[in-house]
Amino acid sequence: MSEVQKPVYGGQAVVEGVMFGGKHHTVTAVRRKDSTIVYYHIPRESKPAVNLLKKIPFLRGIVSLIQSSATGSKHLNFSTEQYEEEEGGEKIEEKKTETKESSKLSVWLGVAVIGVLSFLFGKLLFTLIPVFLAALTRPIFPGHMAQVLMESLFKLILLLIYIYLVSMTPIIKRVFQYHGAEHKVINCFESGKELTVANVQASSRLHYRCGSSFILFTVIVGMFVYMLVPIDPLWLRVVDRVLLIPVVLGISFEVLQLTNKVRDIPVLRYLGYPGLWLQLLTTKAPSDDQVEVALASFHELLRLEKRTEKGLETDVIV
Repeated sequence: MSEVQKPVYGGQAVVEGVMFGGKHHTVTAVRRKDSTIVYYHIPRESKPAVNLLKKIPFLRGIVSLIQSSATGSKHLNFSTEQYEEEEGGEKIEEKKTETKESSKLSVWLGVAVIGVLSFLFGKLLFTLIPVFLAALTRPIFPGHMAQVLMESLFKLILLLIYIYLVSMTPIIKRVFQYHGAEHKVINCFESGKELTVANVQASSRLHYRCGSSFILFTVIVGMFVYMLVPIDPLWLRVVDRVLLIPVVLGISFEVLQLTNKVRDIPVLRYLGYPGLWLQLLTTKAPSDDQVEVALASFHELLRLEKRTEKGLETDVIV
């Protein structure tokens, strides 16, 4: 008999908490300043047409991306609202309100690096800006391959600068710690170890299925795809890049899934290393308190998933 396959769970760091998603539910746990943990829950809706699309290679990545963006934004909104309620208090000064808005923007920008929130808009910017930067180097690098390589190099540099800048804000540093906690919980679960703080802390903060890896793969995959299309004139190059975004996303998703499947094969595991290297920037070592929040979220998800599988009503902790 074949071994029963474990269910696959994903996650996302939010402000002062972690969101985990399963087959039937997504759950976020957020720690407030009084040390209490509050939860937010969204049941997954089963849509036959969407489920069918998610079975089609190259299309399933785009569908998953859209779904993750829609669901993840709701969980992020919940966490930022909890954060603002505690940080804001009464709006006494206009400056304070502006600070809050700036803080909220930095949160959205930072979490976009971790998962797929606002990713399509970000992908558009990170696709087009390198095109114009590379075009400026045409007197030095006029060839087709050289231009694509320069474009990809600029894209990578912009991505690293972007991550570095958002990581300088204190709140994003904590989000990156929760990102590390999320990965540690998933790795601990997938290794079959008991879900304790000690076992989770001993697990890796890097994971092959991370959204950060996906973003990096779009840079690499895009480089090879762009080799197949013309770069002249410039307006056609711009149009091609925009039209090819779904193609690059679809292929990148398949590459991400492939690297995850072969991660235990000695030679092939290195295919996922570039994504893991980027995660060294987008994840940080979490504290025990942060791991406790991630575990609370994951345990609540497991509880709801189990009740759904048994056909029971899914009561939610609030």
